Amino acid sequence: MRVLDLGIWRPVPFATQLLAELGAEVTKIEPPGGDPMLVFPTLYDSLNSRKQVIEVDLKDPAGRESVVQLAADVDVAVEGFRPGVADRLGVGYEDMRARNRAIVYCSISGYGQDGPLAAVVGHDLNYQAWSGALAARAPEITGAGIPVADLAGGAYAAMAICAALVSRGRTGAGERIDVSMSDVLFSWAAPETGGDLASTDDPASRFPGYGAFKCADGFITLGIVSEDPFWKSLCEVIALHDLVDLNVTERAANGPELRRRVRNAVAGWARDELVAELERAGVPAAPVLTSGEAARSEHFLSRGVSRLRPDGTIELNHPVRFERS
Repeated sequence: MRVLDLGIWRPVPFATQLLAELGAEVTKIEPPGGDPMLVFPTLYDSLNSRKQVIEVDLKDPAGRESVVQLAADVDVAVEGFRPGVADRLGVGYEDMRARNRAIVYCSISGYGQDGPLAAVVGHDLNYQAWSGALAARAPEITGAGIPVADLAGGAYAAMAICAALVSRGRTGAGERIDVSMSDVLFSWAAPETGGDLASTDDPASRFPGYGAFKCADGFITLGIVSEDPFWKSLCEVIALHDLVDLNVTERAANGPELRRRVRNAVAGWARDELVAELERAGVPAAPVLTSGEAARSEHFLSRGVSRLRPDGTIELNHPVRFERS
């Protein structure tokens, strides 16, 4: 199997590393300067040690064309951009299928390629919150812990790719795969009673904008790691105007105090009102939903991963969608 990896950070590289460990030949396309995960060398190596790595500027027509040409000779392409970005860059499914009718093209994203949350920014912790998985993990939710969404999404993608290749071997037809990390976690958490968020301690952190924070009527998660623009927008929404210009180094140096101020500023907000304001401002935020709330949310119902039966109970469906099978 020949695989083209168009991902950075963890989800896509983890999926293709699984395939590489199963014997696939993986070519990884990285932006100029390399994958941002290189700031964590050991982790980067664990995700990419078996791959050929090529740096390409996809915003340059020549670079974009070189990648599309590679697609003609691979079995699988995997991308992890926000929905619509791969198409705008000229490396979307239709672009590659035009060169390779039998290609298996897999997209991994936080909330899937469609649905009310598709364009919402986020990190692993936000996907756990929306899916009901985070509430089910109480009382451990104050820390980031294992990046469950990243790893689960990558694992499901690898499995789905293998299934699509088996199908292609029988029919000759390629496939379009949509892996939503939050869909996968939702299928794990399941809409059962229990798992409601309990009160927890709030540990210090070098990232004062990353974690679970208590509102007046529930909890939200913030997914700000190193992104200064996200931090600025957060501070503007919750009126911490004197903190707007702090960069990631300055925030890390005074993490506990800044976290305390964020916690106090958030405490008076209604959960859903604050999440809506933060979404409008482009801040990665999510309400900590119970599994029951998640099952009845517009997003998962529209995605088809949950369905309300006539008697009001919930039916779960497989969380990865295939366009042609």
